[in-house]
Amino acid sequence: MLQIQAIRAQEDAIITALKKRQIDAAPIVSKILEIDQLRRATQTSLDENLARANQLAKEIGGLFKSGQAAEAQALKEESGSLKEASKTLQATLAEVSETLQDLLYSLPNVPHDSVPAGKSEEDNEEIFRAGDIPTLHKDALPHWELAKKYDLIDFELGVKIAGAGFPVYKGKGAKLQRALIAYFLDKNTAAGYTEIQPPLVVNEASGYGTGQLPDKEGQMYYMPEDKLYLIPTAEVPVTNIFRDVVLSESDFPVKYTAYTPCFRREAGSYGAHVRGLNRLHQFDKVEIVQVSHPEASYEALDGMVQHVKDILQELEIPYRILRLCGGDLGFTSALTFDFELFSTAQDRWLEISSVSNFETFQANRLKLRFKDAAGKSVLAHTLNGSALALPRVLAGILENCQTPDGIKIPKVLQPYTGFDMIS
Repeated sequence: MLQIQAIRAQEDAIITALKKRQIDAAPIVSKILEIDQLRRATQTSLDENLARANQLAKEIGGLFKSGQAAEAQALKEESGSLKEASKTLQATLAEVSETLQDLLYSLPNVPHDSVPAGKSEEDNEEIFRAGDIPTLHKDALPHWELAKKYDLIDFELGVKIAGAGFPVYKGKGAKLQRALIAYFLDKNTAAGYTEIQPPLVVNEASGYGTGQLPDKEGQMYYMPEDKLYLIPTAEVPVTNIFRDVVLSESDFPVKYTAYTPCFRREAGSYGAHVRGLNRLHQFDKVEIVQVSHPEASYEALDGMVQHVKDILQELEIPYRILRLCGGDLGFTSALTFDFELFSTAQDRWLEISSVSNFETFQANRLKLRFKDAAGKSVLAHTLNGSALALPRVLAGILENCQTPDGIKIPKVLQPYTGFDMIS
């Protein structure tokens, strides 16, 4: 959530910056400032009323003690009127503050200066590419056919148990999935991330804290009786560890990693681009989260990008990195780098990770602050990234590593799988 002080001070700059998102923010920014002015005026009137009421209380007591009952009674009547007026002002203030909060929740983060202008994913900027795209044999198959051929994943059984988008991993498919999770966590902890096992459900405050609510409310599975949401990513519970927390500068950098299943209602469309593991309602992901000093957050972002690059290089998978344009940037992000692997069997790029800096956007919602050297409370910066999402990585390994004799397991995973070939 953008800070109201920043909107007041940088109105034109924020409106201009949000045009990168293909948003005309002028009407909502104008409304925010109008409601904020009303809120401040109401708060001032309320404060003046309360101060006058306190002053009258002291004067009334003195008048009664000195025997001036008539004068005291007149002031009591004024005090009573002030109390009624204060109740009205308090109700107005609560209503105006809620309206202002809702308006602020609807405004996305301001893009970083380096974010390119653009309308959609076609306008994203490729900044890095690595790995040789393999030439597959003439009978190469897409991963959903390989999963059936080698009995690795049963999509139809998942439909029977839960519905489309809930696959059942079997045998060496399940072992490969578990190997990837263990490998990712080991890489992350070796890089200084503390492993966390968070809840798989969050309350409404947590959803608002990281920006999934109200922006993505319809994409989250909700349990109305308990007022809980299934997590769409480990980012939500892990980052909310720091909701209403005041850190010290010496605490930085804070680095956590977590493996969780993730749940998303988004159904997607039909066709090969959403077949198999390409888009799921339930999938596994290993996440990395950092809480950073504002002056160090972009250095931290570069470090997270390099960390994911190191993992993909060890997996020997061809990949590229995109800097997302304004039109494709997530609601809460100031700058995002997407990682995509090349699926040779599908002849297209598949997103497998997003690494983002949210600057103060989440921290402002979370009330996540730290004390600086002068003892002043300052908003921290939050960052997160996938390291990595499992389904498309698994799909990429199956497709890119297939041979006429079977599927070769990347060397770095063999100590985790206990086998070097699926055949």
